[in-house]
Amino acid sequence: MDRVALRGLKARGHHGVFPREREEGQTFIVDLVLGLDTRAAAADDDLSKTVHYGIVAEEVVALVEGEPVDLIETLAERIAHVCLKHAPVREVEVCVHKPDAPITVPFDDVTVTISRSRV
Repeated sequence: MDRVALRGLKARGHHGVFPREREEGQTFIVDLVLGLDTRAAAADDDLSKTVHYGIVAEEVVALVEGEPVDLIETLAERIAHVCLKHAPVREVEVCVHKPDAPITVPFDDVTVTISRSRV
C-alpha cells in the first residue's frame, strides 16, 4: 500500500463539551495518511487514477469548520469516513490535534488517532 500524507491541516472549529469551546471555537489540526495504490496514476501520470489530495484537504477543513461535535473522537471518525469515500483510498489514518484543549495543567497537545479501512 502506498501512502499520501497531508500534515498540519488547520481549521477553526467549535467542537467540545464545554460551552466556551462551542461559543469561542479553537484551532484544530489534522494529519492524514491515505493508503492507496498509486502505480496506475504514476504509470500514466494521470491525476484521475489517484486521490486528489487538494479536494480531500478542502473536505476535511469543511468538516472541522462545520457542525460541532462534543468529542474529537467523533470528528476523527467523520474525517475518516469522508476520506474513504474517495474510490482509490483503501485505508486512512487520521490524527486530530486539539492544542488549546481546556486542560488545567501545562501541556503541548492533545490528539486522537484512528485508523480505518474498507473491509
